[in-house]
Amino acid sequence: MKSIYLWAIKQAFIKLDPRQQIKNPVMFVVYLGSIITTVLCFYPTTIPNWFNISVTVFLWLTLLFANFAEAVAEGRGKAQADSLKQAKKDVMTYKIHQLEDIQTQSFIEVRSSDLMRGDLVYVQAGEQIPADGDVIEGAASVDESAITGESAPVIRESGGDRSAVTGGTKVVSDYLVIRVSSESGNSFLDKMIAMVEGTKRKKTPNEIGLQIFLITLTIIFLTVSITLVPFTEFSSQLSGKGEALSLMIVIALLICLAPTTIGALVSSIGIAGMSRLTKENVIALSGRAIEAAGDVDILLLDKTGTITLGNRRASEFLPVTGVSERQLANAAQLSSLADETAEGRSIVILAKEKFNLRERQFQQAEVNFIDFSAKTRMSGIDYQGDKIRKGAADTMKQYVLSLGKQYPDECDQIVDRIARAGGTPLVVVMNGEVLGVIYLKDIVKNGVKEKFLDMRKMGIKTIMITGDNPLTAAAIAAEAGVDDFLAEATPENKMKLIRRYQERGHLVAMTGDGTNDAPALAQADVAVAMNTGTQAAKEAGNMIDLDSSPTKLLQVVQIGKQLLMTRGALTTFSIANDVAKYFAVIPVLFYSIYPQLGQLNIMNLSSPLTAILSAVIYNALIIVALIPLALTGVKYQEKPASQILRHNLIVYGLGGIIAPFICIKLIDSLLSLIVG
Repeated sequence: MKSIYLWAIKQAFIKLDPRQQIKNPVMFVVYLGSIITTVLCFYPTTIPNWFNISVTVFLWLTLLFANFAEAVAEGRGKAQADSLKQAKKDVMTYKIHQLEDIQTQSFIEVRSSDLMRGDLVYVQAGEQIPADGDVIEGAASVDESAITGESAPVIRESGGDRSAVTGGTKVVSDYLVIRVSSESGNSFLDKMIAMVEGTKRKKTPNEIGLQIFLITLTIIFLTVSITLVPFTEFSSQLSGKGEALSLMIVIALLICLAPTTIGALVSSIGIAGMSRLTKENVIALSGRAIEAAGDVDILLLDKTGTITLGNRRASEFLPVTGVSERQLANAAQLSSLADETAEGRSIVILAKEKFNLRERQFQQAEVNFIDFSAKTRMSGIDYQGDKIRKGAADTMKQYVLSLGKQYPDECDQIVDRIARAGGTPLVVVMNGEVLGVIYLKDIVKNGVKEKFLDMRKMGIKTIMITGDNPLTAAAIAAEAGVDDFLAEATPENKMKLIRRYQERGHLVAMTGDGTNDAPALAQADVAVAMNTGTQAAKEAGNMIDLDSSPTKLLQVVQIGKQLLMTRGALTTFSIANDVAKYFAVIPVLFYSIYPQLGQLNIMNLSSPLTAILSAVIYNALIIVALIPLALTGVKYQEKPASQILRHNLIVYGLGGIIAPFICIKLIDSLLSLIVG
């Protein structure tokens, strides 16, 4: 952290370059004012030189503090960018023209920087993946710690939604054949570095709107300030009292009354928002996406992995009439001994816990395990003359009837009851006779219901997306507490749902990882693509979650809202500050010409010079005081917008009015003691 601050101090001076300053019009006015007051210090005036020098020093400090705030925010991203650059290096790799070249070892060794989009490369264990691409053959463990920070390797394989690989990661085992999907210099790692460093950060619509508002206020104060010299000169001659305000005082007054506080911090607030997102291992491909996350009022959430744990677990054995629960459990356990899926293991464990049925030790000759296949859609075991099978209800019904056996209506009723409860039924059959049903339950994650309740309080509607049938979807939606659900979801109806809400004026957020999610991701206002997902999904999204956690969408929305809350709070404080400084300083400046204004000098400030210098000093120091708040953000509150606005007005509005009166009076008293 110390190195970041040292770097930021250096950058604060580098950013005094006028080409940098002009990007922030409010602070550019401070910049021009500082230059003019610096020149005025060398001209003799009736005002004491200590005042001129003091004002000039604190105007330059105001600029440096603003630059420092922005540089600290950038420095946090720079540290992560440096680690990413270490992963990005030019390596030698094996290029092939066709898959058959692997058998003949017809490899061409080339540099990764020379690869073109569409090239095929062969990467073995221990080698670095040279470029972004999609796996077209092979399956391997890949170390992605250079990008995600997670040390555990992940599986990447051809086909499915886990075929995308990122340049700079490393193959740990086996081999992969990869089709390159990006040109050199335009890889995902290159984009990450650019976004983290902020080199491609564009101002968001909200930032542009706020900046226009601040520029308008500054122009108004600039216009008023320009007229003060001739106006006070005319007034002093007319009244025969006092004297005209000097150019030095007018410039100091302009800087004090212009919205410099929020003008100095607005850029660092935006950069810090992106930095907070980066800390959560989410890369935003645009600042606009973060702000949109703050305004989101519709959340599309995938059921598996987000709302439920993702692995269904056996929760109950439901036998048909004439079969004991123990008999069903014994058969179910036998049929699942070779099933290494989470569901299969849970059946074995449930039978063990309920009936103390232990896993058997078999000789290979005694048993024949039947693995699940897409063709038969069932699995099981042949053991001691018994043929035990388990599978989905419709599959098992066809199986029983094909053997000429009776399929009991009672089993259909049990299956229907489980489906209505949101579970998955697995029917168990032994020698063609139905024994009963295993109730596999989707386990809703702890705390999810409370989280959705908080979202509802904030005016956000949650919609569960699932491929389950409507009965199952309705049961899980009710248990999880979501507002609505889309069952039997397809790419087309997901996209139609998003469009329907957008046409009504809503902002929609969703997550996805597959090619079939790409159309909906492209349509959504906030689209978080999983890093483990396909290249199509990542290209369609405007954010990429390096951890590939479906629940990350909730954190993204919170960070977006915190960004907007922080900007709103500091804008409120800044404007309230300006109003307070106006009433604190103006009366003491003009009461030599208009003695009646002395009644408004409620703080009893010592003199016009100490009053205006106190305001200039306060104006610089308040920026330093607010830097931590701008970088960390105001405390996130899951409340409706009206309550947050009320809270901001009370805390930051009232605080912004009170703080200048107290601080300026204290600084004025201290200056009075120093200058006598």
